[in-house]
Amino acid sequence: MLHDRVLVSLETEGERRSGGGILIPATATVGKRLAWAAVVAVGPNVRQVEVGDRVLFDPEERLEVEVQSKGYALLRERDIHAVATSRISDEQTGLYL
Repeated sequence: MLHDRVLVSLETEGERRSGGGILIPATATVGKRLAWAAVVAVGPNVRQVEVGDRVLFDPEERLEVEVQSKGYALLRERDIHAVATSRISDEQTGLYL
């Protein structure tokens, strides 16, 4: 990875349930929606994200790439809206917005 690039593995976009328990099929059209993904690799200039973090990003602002028959998305660090991480220090919640 070069510069401020982040390589993420997309989470499956299949059926999901609403807060009330209603099953929403994968074919249902929804408005603009952000997506979660797991970070696989980061460039040397990335400061806020580490491998293993989950990041929230806009799926329309990504470049898709295939590595060893597996699909990934390539993002810039500035295109990431939030980071969910398990590394928590004092006075942090583990979710950066």
